Amino acid sequence: MAANPSTDAQAIRIADLARPIPTPTLAARIAEADAAAPPVLSEEGVLRAACERTGLSDFGSDDFRGRLRLWIACVDQDAGLTAFGRAGLFGHFVQLAANRLRVEALLRRHPEILEVQLPAPIIIAGLPRSGTTHLHNFIASDPRLRSLPHWEALEPVPDGVFSEAGESEDGRQARARAGWDQFVEMCPLMPLMHEMEPDHVTEEIELQQLDFSSYSLDWRLRAPAWRDFYLEQDQTPHYYYLRKVLQVLTWLRGPQRWVLKCPQHMEQFGPLLRAFPDGTFLVTHRDPVAVLRSATTMAAYTDRLRRREVDLPALAGFWIDRIERLLRACVRDRELLPRDRSLDISFEAFMVDEPGTLRSVNELAGLPVTAAIERRLGDYLAANRRGRHGRIVYDLEGDFGVDSAALRERFQFYYERFGIQPEADGRRAAPVRTQSA
Repeated sequence: MAANPSTDAQAIRIADLARPIPTPTLAARIAEADAAAPPVLSEEGVLRAACERTGLSDFGSDDFRGRLRLWIACVDQDAGLTAFGRAGLFGHFVQLAANRLRVEALLRRHPEILEVQLPAPIIIAGLPRSGTTHLHNFIASDPRLRSLPHWEALEPVPDGVFSEAGESEDGRQARARAGWDQFVEMCPLMPLMHEMEPDHVTEEIELQQLDFSSYSLDWRLRAPAWRDFYLEQDQTPHYYYLRKVLQVLTWLRGPQRWVLKCPQHMEQFGPLLRAFPDGTFLVTHRDPVAVLRSATTMAAYTDRLRRREVDLPALAGFWIDRIERLLRACVRDRELLPRDRSLDISFEAFMVDEPGTLRSVNELAGLPVTAAIERRLGDYLAANRRGRHGRIVYDLEGDFGVDSAALRERFQFYYERFGIQPEADGRRAAPVRTQSA
């Protein structure tokens, strides 16, 4: 069982990435899934379960069904998934379909929602593990802006509340809290890598999934067929679907000016700009080798929810390729973003001068920084220092067998385009405690 990460300041090396040793809670869930009849993982099974959960039946445009079928086919093609992993994916797909039903039901009852304005959103695009989450939460602490808390992303529209605007006492926050607590019981080191507390600001990609089109499936299973399909398709319609869901959430509770964030935006500047033409765009940059150290470890760690064994070199190979695609698209399309409404932010500069970075962002976005705002932001920084829960050792070379020097040569096109400097090898952290979790 894992030590309490909030009280242990030592760096932790996760010893069981390749062959996970489940916590008692996870072991029990795995055993239950192995013994149970598997859910019907099909288009009909998913949609029927969503209709039964909500009492609704109109999903809006049917074009999403082909994408759902491909998601399900990718699950079937991933031979390494456990019964618990397949059941979890079935439940995730049902939740997305149920959320889509509620969104479409609310829009039918209140078509005026489509007239809601989303003025000048602030949109962050950057590699995963490149400081985007911290920057996102930092900016979102400004009360003049609207952001997406995790509990709202899980259930955007209150169940059965369609008659008037306003949030009800519907239990969404309590359900999100229960889900997070159970998740931490199964993956106790996750808060050290990426927090998903119910009130924690999260990515709007959770909303885009309601249209069953985003890069999010890459994080849940080995789905090269989906990756290739997604990259071949114009994602503009799905960014417009995201905009529609944001209109719903704005109508339910304001304010109207959003701060958004997702790594996927790095390869979708065209669709992003078409859906949010008056946005302010922040592009974060970090040494991609440092990004991969962190991202591959986190992906391998959460794989214990779906797999009994993890092929670490293969996982690293997938994410090296995936990150390179994001970087090449960013280099290719960065000039699409308006120069007077976009800013490149290096991870190193942000970490050295967080208040200064925010002043630059606010100046670009036309948001005056008052004394009250500075105090509020200062309070946020004081309460959210890096490593406050503890620290994970990220070892791309030792755990995944990757040659970092060769990787930096592969990414030279990106270093040169944005003037990115390599970071120190993360294996030097000390003291280190080896742990299975």
